Amino acid sequence: QVQLVESGGGLVQAGDSLRLSCAASGDIFSRRVMGWFRQAPGKEREFVAAVSWSGTTIRYAEPVQGRFSIFRDNAKNTVSLQMNSLKPEDTAVYYCAARRNNVVDSDYAGYAYWGQGTQVTVSS
Repeated sequence: QVQLVESGGGLVQAGDSLRLSCAASGDIFSRRVMGWFRQAPGKEREFVAAVSWSGTTIRYAEPVQGRFSIFRDNAKNTVSLQMNSLKPEDTAVYYCAARRNNVVDSDYAGYAYWGQGTQVTVSS
């Protein structure tokens, strides 16, 4: 069964850090780019970060560049998002996604599998 399960969301204050994790079944994790997206109330889902299978190619959205880090553990089929210096505008539901291939890109349509999402709320 194809599965992506996120964890680690919560309520934090501005300036705090939070780490999100995503556990994936092996058949959708292997040889694929893994990414994180987020969706705030009333807004479209937006790209946050993505990492290649080897971990050597990483891409971040401009609003999180320098504050967020994405990394994966291929032995454990997990991908994580370390979020530092959180801001109220980072408040959203965060989704883990597996891409159709190993091309690091931000387009929503290129991701074939999605988790159920985890809520991150940053208070000011």
